[in-house]
Amino acid sequence: MGLINPDFQTLPELFASVFSHYRGQPARFPFAHKLQSAYEPISYDDFHEDVRRFSAYLKENGTAAGDRVAILSENRPGWYLADMAVLSLGAIDVPLYPSLPPNQIEYILKDAGVRAVIVSNMLQLGKILSIWQNLPDLTQLIVMNRLEEPVEDVIDLNNAKAAGTQLLLDKPWMLDGTKVDPDDVATIIYTSGTTGLPKGVMLTHRNLCENVKSAAEIIRIDETDCSLSFLPLSHAYERTGGYYLLFACGASIYLAESIETVSLNITEARPTIIFTVPRLFDRIRTNMQKQISTESPLKQKIFNWAVSRGEHYHRSIEKKGSASPLLTLQHAVAGKLVYQKVKKRFGGRLRYFVSGGAALPQKTGEFFQALGITILEGFGLTETSPITNVNRPEKVKFGTVGPTVANVEMKIAEDGEVLFRGPNIMKGYWQDREATAEVIRDGWFHSGDIGEIDGDGYLKITDRKKHIIVTSGGKNIAPMPIENLIAENPYVDQVMVVGEKRPFLIALIVPDFQKLREFAASAGITAPDDAGLCAHKEIVQIYEKLLRSISRQLATHEKVRRFILAKEPFTIENGLMTPTLKVKRKTILELYEKEIDAIYKELNMVYNTE
Repeated sequence: MGLINPDFQTLPELFASVFSHYRGQPARFPFAHKLQSAYEPISYDDFHEDVRRFSAYLKENGTAAGDRVAILSENRPGWYLADMAVLSLGAIDVPLYPSLPPNQIEYILKDAGVRAVIVSNMLQLGKILSIWQNLPDLTQLIVMNRLEEPVEDVIDLNNAKAAGTQLLLDKPWMLDGTKVDPDDVATIIYTSGTTGLPKGVMLTHRNLCENVKSAAEIIRIDETDCSLSFLPLSHAYERTGGYYLLFACGASIYLAESIETVSLNITEARPTIIFTVPRLFDRIRTNMQKQISTESPLKQKIFNWAVSRGEHYHRSIEKKGSASPLLTLQHAVAGKLVYQKVKKRFGGRLRYFVSGGAALPQKTGEFFQALGITILEGFGLTETSPITNVNRPEKVKFGTVGPTVANVEMKIAEDGEVLFRGPNIMKGYWQDREATAEVIRDGWFHSGDIGEIDGDGYLKITDRKKHIIVTSGGKNIAPMPIENLIAENPYVDQVMVVGEKRPFLIALIVPDFQKLREFAASAGITAPDDAGLCAHKEIVQIYEKLLRSISRQLATHEKVRRFILAKEPFTIENGLMTPTLKVKRKTILELYEKEIDAIYKELNMVYNTE
């Protein structure tokens, strides 16, 4: 069936058409959340009524078209409710990551001139209360959780909806006549920049609606589909793909309890499609291999044989269009013995994963494909609403992000930068004409990514333009392919290659500490802690051997000469990653500045400038 209404021009129009389509059908539901030990669905009629009530409350209390309203919450039904209520009034929502500290929240609320904030719980409420005195525009504060004790000038969502119910009884016409234009701004999403202050990306109703329509032509979804949502709704990728697209097609969205419970929630929700990021696949693959290693030698042999047959089968299909009768038979046997069991771990109904937000290592994609799990890798930026490219279910090319979606044009600039044009390109950065003019030139959006397009129109991203390393010898090096090679090793969790204005490259490696501890135990190595483990000669040799082996695949100037084993992982919590899981290179360089300088000083006399 696809889109329930293929002609919607604004998000309120999309919401209204879907609610209207499912009116009086209590068995159908857009959202389901975990209450106690089971998933509870929320019907379209109940949710629509809640949106109307909350909209009435917001309107009565001063929220008007064009006003900015922030949502500071984890994924939960209240997030979707707040979004629909705000947008249906012609107001603009400003989503905030719940992981943000008060000072960053304050900057965004002040910059956007936010008039109302809707928060999830007491923790988030506390952040806003601590900065409220610095926010002269902020007049309304609503908390989704029930307030056990009154807080001055704060109302909880239940009371707001109750007030809205009464308002609609007294003034049944009060929500009539709100006009929303396709070119009105729907949301301002602040990009969590890896350098500098975040910028507010203005996305219009047209931007988002056209992107949903384009994606719906490729990823066929209907009301028999359901998804598990765990990526933050504050991210444009989950917002467009994991929310608007699914809602527009009548699919059901199950909310994961947390990132830690995803494996359990998958077996409960039994999703047919999951929008995710590559880090999840690393985690699933590691857990799978860990589990297999505890099985009998025979079972391990069968699993490895099944992976090998799967890889050969798909390679043969890709190159020749078919597989030999023997390989086809082996693939069918492997399906019975292994692939079916793997699919059961994902609920047994999964059609495909959609991967975005970061590059998917080619070997990871091929590993899952070999086990009968399809991953459709895509690409886009907040500024592009966000989907520009996605692999097609009928032709997946790992190592690429696929061709463009409908309505999006793409070309490669002379310096290799990927440029886009289409109705999905943002209106601009909020109150920042200079920054807007830097990225939108001659009608083309400059993505900041370096890439190449193959003969089938599939885009391969080779690196971020600003991450290109220029050595002191003038060599231009894209670090991402080198980082991907290093990251394939099971003893590596994260990696960052550095060498800007330096004579050669070195790598900052975050070890997979669990794997190291297992190796240490089997090798009889003892150490007081992880730092002691990293200093042990045999552990250091693991990484020396790794760099020697990948050196054979690299040009002389691309070789990584030395490495530093990082003290701790790069995470959002320690400020070394953005909320969208991008490594903050500048912050990490500052943190390890002394160790990096020491290596270059020590080796400067050894290596000549390339």
